[in-house]
Amino acid sequence: MDLQAEKLSLLEWLAGLNDPNTLKEFINLKKSKEVDWWDEISEDERIAINEGLAQLDRGEGIPHEQVMKEVREKYNL
Repeated sequence: MDLQAEKLSLLEWLAGLNDPNTLKEFINLKKSKEVDWWDEISEDERIAINEGLAQLDRGEGIPHEQVMKEVREKYNL
């Protein structure tokens, strides 16, 4: 059986499952497999993001409308 068929079979079985304990086990398994994007980026990326957030906190941000206007003017959009 191929992977897609296995997934479909599992989904059908899961949809009919009524045992709360088994469902809880699947929920815990799902949570254990989830990866937070923050943990997947480099330290340099984290530093850059944190600096950007600090700039915004200091009121140093540029409004979206202004950025879009500048991009449209620069690229003749």
